[in-house]
Amino acid sequence: MPNRHRALAIGVAVIWGLNFTAIHASLEHFPPLFLVALRFALIAVPTILLVPRPDVPLRWLVGYGIGFGTLQFLFLYWGMSTGMPAGLASLVLQASAPFTVVLGATVLRERVSGRQLAGILLAVGGLTIVGVRRSEAADITPFLLTLAGAFGWAIGNICSRRAKPQNPLHLTLWMSVVPPVPMLALALVFEGPEPIARSMTSWDSQAAYAVLGLAYTVVIGTIVGSGIWTWLMARHPAGVVAPFSMLVPVVGMSTAWLVLGETVSAAELAGGAVVIAGVLLGSTQRKRRVRRPHPAVPAAQRNIWRRPAVDQS
Repeated sequence: MPNRHRALAIGVAVIWGLNFTAIHASLEHFPPLFLVALRFALIAVPTILLVPRPDVPLRWLVGYGIGFGTLQFLFLYWGMSTGMPAGLASLVLQASAPFTVVLGATVLRERVSGRQLAGILLAVGGLTIVGVRRSEAADITPFLLTLAGAFGWAIGNICSRRAKPQNPLHLTLWMSVVPPVPMLALALVFEGPEPIARSMTSWDSQAAYAVLGLAYTVVIGTIVGSGIWTWLMARHPAGVVAPFSMLVPVVGMSTAWLVLGETVSAAELAGGAVVIAGVLLGSTQRKRRVRRPHPAVPAAQRNIWRRPAVDQS
């Protein structure tokens, strides 16, 4: 991968790491379920009007929208609104990688190598450390909700893989058409029209930060970040590009510490390091040694080593 492409991959990791602080700012003003609907509606409307629908089976497009768009962000936003720290959320969401491997093996019958299995077990061990520490320090529910969001992301990955789009960016944009209606219905039922209306009509400094966070999530995080990532994935093997996503929790936790004053315990840091190590182990392939064939020896040279024939006369 050229250096400029590495720089782009690092840039996407930074964009996505900052995304969690932007989500935190938006959740300070908007109800979480309505915020998910609003986020994707802002992408869905111009997508329907301007972007050609990808030529993929409808069931995989809808499945991608339900898994990646609806379930992932439903549980992520819900978890963060109930107390999941932004930095820790950026880490726990990386559980989507081992979840994807498990679903690929069970649903798509994909072969799981010993290296991938070891990576899954290592990542699960790291998540267990983080989960136990969270249960000791606070309510474990936000952690479990964020973990459910990671599982939704994995479902979206499987549907995206089955869709096999010629233009992955078009699939990513059209996925945004699926979440708004069901998420708005859930918001009206569980959050009520009054909080939704109040979040849309009351404007103060907090609302300004929330709108800026929402704009960042939609334009920078989704369109710019996903667009560059898709462009890189189309030009390099997934095993080369994917490990750069491990920088996301590093940026996410650092930004949350600097901007929001969040602190992480030593046990959570250790568990996070184990998670990252497990995902990296499972997403990289062991290089095989290729034996080089011996160069062919010209016939004239081969005759040098032959024993001269014995005269039997």
